[in-house]
Amino acid sequence: MHWIRQKSKEIPTPNQELRANQPATSSADDEPLETTLPVSTEVPREAADPTAATSEDDPGDDWFLALKRELHQQVISTLDISAIGGMEEEKFRLEVRKQAESLCHRRADLLSLAEREQLVNEVLHETFGLGPLEPLMRDSEISDILINGPRNIYIERRGRLEHTTTAFHDENHVMQVIQRIVGRVGRRVDETCPMVDARLADGSRLNAIIHPLALEGPLVSIRRFGARPLLIDDLLENRSTTNEMIQFLSACVKARINVLISGGTGSGKTTLLNALSSFIPRDERVATIEDSAELQLQQPHVVRMETRPASIEGDGEVTTRDLVRNALRMRPDRIIVGECRGSEALDMLQAMNTGHEGSLTTIHANTPRDALSRLEMMVGMAGFDLPIWVIRKQVASAINLVVQVARLVGGVRKIVKVSEITGMEGDVVSMHDLFEYKQTGLDDNRAAVGYFSSTGIRPACLTKLETSGISLPSEIFERQILND
Repeated sequence: MHWIRQKSKEIPTPNQELRANQPATSSADDEPLETTLPVSTEVPREAADPTAATSEDDPGDDWFLALKRELHQQVISTLDISAIGGMEEEKFRLEVRKQAESLCHRRADLLSLAEREQLVNEVLHETFGLGPLEPLMRDSEISDILINGPRNIYIERRGRLEHTTTAFHDENHVMQVIQRIVGRVGRRVDETCPMVDARLADGSRLNAIIHPLALEGPLVSIRRFGARPLLIDDLLENRSTTNEMIQFLSACVKARINVLISGGTGSGKTTLLNALSSFIPRDERVATIEDSAELQLQQPHVVRMETRPASIEGDGEVTTRDLVRNALRMRPDRIIVGECRGSEALDMLQAMNTGHEGSLTTIHANTPRDALSRLEMMVGMAGFDLPIWVIRKQVASAINLVVQVARLVGGVRKIVKVSEITGMEGDVVSMHDLFEYKQTGLDDNRAAVGYFSSTGIRPACLTKLETSGISLPSEIFERQILND
């Protein structure tokens, strides 16, 4: 193995104190080489049950952590960086595992087979992955990972927050993992730019805020997305909507009705946008614009664009508004903006009003009416001194449908309202609800329960649906309780 130096250091032989479950010590001659890679300090598992965490007060933990740290540094110290530059990652990963297993085997008198395997896996996580976060990232049931400093990590599983025993060694360890993630997508985070949004290789979204804005260690939020995007059938199975509502929404997307999806953080706006995009005809050209690329459209002709922050010199920033303007020159049939949050709202409305019907976007708001108010405010951020009635007329002309989603008590996500904009009445945007969800209480697990209903109002857009060759049964709009 040319990538390994001929002379490698061994893990020091433990003394009597180490055998008494005390931290290992090394002589000056055996002091490991310094490395910039992080060292995981995830709470170790017991040998008898690798999934069970040991007590934090157990002195054996310090021994295990010291041994793991020593093993990681020994593996790194044997690497010949000049010889591994052209090596394939899979081959490199295999060789690192072999080297770690070889070093670990020398301590077989103190480590069980389960402990050795755990030790080797954690060294691989530190070398190639996200350190102690790797087991959490591999758990498909975890939807959010929330890091509040190096030793205070929460996860969301099935809509509920749980505290974990996972931990980093210190703040520097957290920072090294953050830098590894943002560096892969060409972003940066430091004291001059202490906040960052980035995406992981699997599409998950990361937000990090560090010192001096974060007072008790780096704060990291990872919003995870499944390997397979949720489809309409999944939303129906999860009782997030009903067949009648999906019938109407799918017809609106096919008939090029402009749709605004509104909701709070974590309410499922992007998930719903992904699902509704499946109804876009496959022969249309779709342009997507996002801060962090999350959308997973199934159409064959999709052009994806992502914003870029300013460089350390303050140059080179590309905003959502810049990309919306550029997209208009790319002959798109539809434009999908991942989220409207600023002055790009004006360009998005103009695109919807000038031949790019059927476009979709999302916005943070608590109700459909609030969503329109936020749009008005964001249009005002564009720097043009427009009268409010002009802005409202632009909104009423561009947006046809507002779909409100919410994350209710217990983590359940629902489409709580489908509202149609019908025009202006004086200086007020006219709007009515077509479908809604009413919460009636909580079940035994303290999760929201309720029912979907149709309000009995016939949509004004039915004429446009019919001219597009889409016919919907009139019964779905009759006033009734819908089966979810």
